[in-house]
Amino acid sequence: MLRYILIRLLYTIPIALGVTIFVFALIHLSGDPLNAVVAPDATAEMVAKLRAAYGFDKPLPVQYLIWLGKALQGDLGNSIVNSRPVLDTLLAAVPNTLMLAIFATMIGFAFGCLLGGLAGYYQGSIIDKLATGFGIAGVSVPHYWLGMVLVIVFAVNLQWLPATGMGAGGSDAWKWDWEHIRFLILPAVTLSVIPCGIITRTVRSTVAEILSQEFVQALRAKGLLHGQVMRHVARNAAPTVLAVMGLQLGYLLGGSILVETVFNWPGTGYLLNDAIFRRDIPMLQGTILLLAMFFVALNLAVDILQTWVDPRMRRS
Repeated sequence: MLRYILIRLLYTIPIALGVTIFVFALIHLSGDPLNAVVAPDATAEMVAKLRAAYGFDKPLPVQYLIWLGKALQGDLGNSIVNSRPVLDTLLAAVPNTLMLAIFATMIGFAFGCLLGGLAGYYQGSIIDKLATGFGIAGVSVPHYWLGMVLVIVFAVNLQWLPATGMGAGGSDAWKWDWEHIRFLILPAVTLSVIPCGIITRTVRSTVAEILSQEFVQALRAKGLLHGQVMRHVARNAAPTVLAVMGLQLGYLLGGSILVETVFNWPGTGYLLNDAIFRRDIPMLQGTILLLAMFFVALNLAVDILQTWVDPRMRRS
């Protein structure tokens, strides 16, 4: 197992390096980064000084190596908008996004496995049709629209839950009590709908396929109880479900920009949206890099977890 983990870690290094190249190139392909800080009436001499100050006068490969070297030391530059270090701003926002994404993934995983398992076991029944319909609807509904509908229903009309923010004191005063958890419910439910739909459909097809295999019939022929048979089914379905769940968590970490904007949730998605509109290149670059690295690390963790659950994958 240790050898397998080391091999996967070695495979991750070139992937992470490729991610840094992609993030660096993406910002430069979107246009001259200097346009975000140069006034329209700036003189050529002022532009040249700014270009030298930001290091844009050097060849792109040199710029990349300098940027990568600083990034490895934790220096992602300073924000153009408020001159604060990008890393400090990200470290304050990342826990908020992680909290929201993990909570939403737990909701989606729990309900997705339940609905998908029932649909796969009762194939062709009304339960199967209802669960499949919910899965299709969950994948199809836009996040931002659902968020606004939930705000109108539960925050404006019923006044059961708060509409935006993380509480009176923001993220600095967050506590795991009901007064603060109330602010987490609506954005987490909104964010969980798509992964719930995807996991429902994945579990349904996986369980249905496993139940049709010969070893399940053999287990039943041996006289195993229904619960024992379903434990074997769940164990065989676990690697696929874990892979999908890991991908969904990664997508939620980077794809919560609209939900965080709708609910004014101070996470990385909110920072990303703000950086795009303000053309804050260092903040944009740092946020994309951090989220991409999270995704790479999460895929590695899920890969290792899959082999722990199903040793056949390690032997293959």
